[in-house]
Amino acid sequence: MTEKNLVTAVRDALHDEIAADDRVVLLGEDVGNRGGVFRVSAGWMEEFGEHRIIDTPLAESGIVGVAIGMAMHGMLPVAEIQFADFIFPAFNQIVSEAARMRYRSNNGYAVPMTIRAPYGGGVHGALYHSQSVEAFFTHVPGLKVVVPSTPHDARGLLRSSIRDDDPVLFFEHKKMYRSVRGDVPDTDYTVPLGKAAVTHPGSQVTVVAYGLMAHYALEAADMVAEDGISVEVVDLRTLRPLDRETLLDSVRKTGKCLVVYEDNKFGGYGAEVAAIVAEEAFDYLDGPVTRIAGPEVPGVPYNHVLEEWFMVNPEKIAEGIRALAAY
Repeated sequence: MTEKNLVTAVRDALHDEIAADDRVVLLGEDVGNRGGVFRVSAGWMEEFGEHRIIDTPLAESGIVGVAIGMAMHGMLPVAEIQFADFIFPAFNQIVSEAARMRYRSNNGYAVPMTIRAPYGGGVHGALYHSQSVEAFFTHVPGLKVVVPSTPHDARGLLRSSIRDDDPVLFFEHKKMYRSVRGDVPDTDYTVPLGKAAVTHPGSQVTVVAYGLMAHYALEAADMVAEDGISVEVVDLRTLRPLDRETLLDSVRKTGKCLVVYEDNKFGGYGAEVAAIVAEEAFDYLDGPVTRIAGPEVPGVPYNHVLEEWFMVNPEKIAEGIRALAAY
């Protein structure tokens, strides 16, 4: 075991996959000489060459379109979008092409590609460097969506994503890049896609979260434990495919469910989780399925006070847990 932060775990996983398999290439804006805006690929142009570490124009549609073509012809491209906020020019390529290629070709073509993008707020990134975009893509059959919360999971899930036969969107919360640390095995391991983790066993309330919110949920669980409230935290890790079994088993045990996500509340990914729980575990519920999420404003403000007002935090989650436990 070696203790690492999240961005180092991502870097190590990607480096090892590129070194182990000539089909794996990295392409994106500034990933070559600069090493990426977060320095994930620093030094790799010299190590692997410009045909494996490919600097691209500032054109997300082109980055993803080229990666789709590579994937359809035997390569395993990893396309880096500098910030998730800038992924929308590539939306048509991802949704209309990559996600549907296997279906439209009657299983003749697969698109084994990974799209990495840092997402999320709380870093003074304001409107265009703070967005949570996962709900746009979890809606689409044919895409897999992964959001790790620990260095261990980041390394294992990224390796699984690169080796998967279908397109994977791999979202990394940038506030966790250097603030979250954890032990990472030195061995060649993977974490399977589509499997959630119970990170805090409990008996009274289930809190469902992912990414940075999974850490805040753990902090909130410790806070309310002082009030005698036993919380079970489920870290989804993979949003699509969703691990319904782990989710529903937990809710059936506790009888109460709080879903936490950073995105705007209306139409966010947590709304789908809440609907699944309401439909498939209704007879076990002792209270309403509730959500803690971002407010209904177009973006995360730059001003520190307003940014804190927008962001979900452990105190807000603890308040929601107490209210639900008392129902």
